Amino acid sequence: MSDCIFCKIIAGEIPASKVHEDEQVLAFLDISQVTPGHTLIVPKEHYRNLLEMDAASASQLFAQVPLVAQKVMKATKAAGMNIIANCEEVAGQTVFHTHVHLVPRYGAEDDLKIDFIAHKPDFDKLAQVAETIKNA
Repeated sequence: MSDCIFCKIIAGEIPASKVHEDEQVLAFLDISQVTPGHTLIVPKEHYRNLLEMDAASASQLFAQVPLVAQKVMKATKAAGMNIIANCEEVAGQTVFHTHVHLVPRYGAEDDLKIDFIAHKPDFDKLAQVAETIKNA
């Protein structure tokens, strides 16, 4: 896509701090650096997000995640990592080209905040939702 910033990075039209590249995937440092070493892994073929990808293309993308994540962990000496893929604006996606965030974590005080609010389980409702998903 001509107006996609990640497509422009892949095409070499915009500079990026590349950390890994193969025929299908490019990994580079996120310009925002939520934490030091924050890296994006993107497929070279344009897809809006993971929900558009076929299984083979998604497999090629995710096959590189452990390799790049291990390199980032080794280089940054981070204590942990969040691996995130936001799909659509409501989920925090701001660039509409599939990408996986590798966000090294150094401690509770770093700049990434994710809160999962636990709810008391309603097992009947869980069974209903599970059945709906299975049948979709």
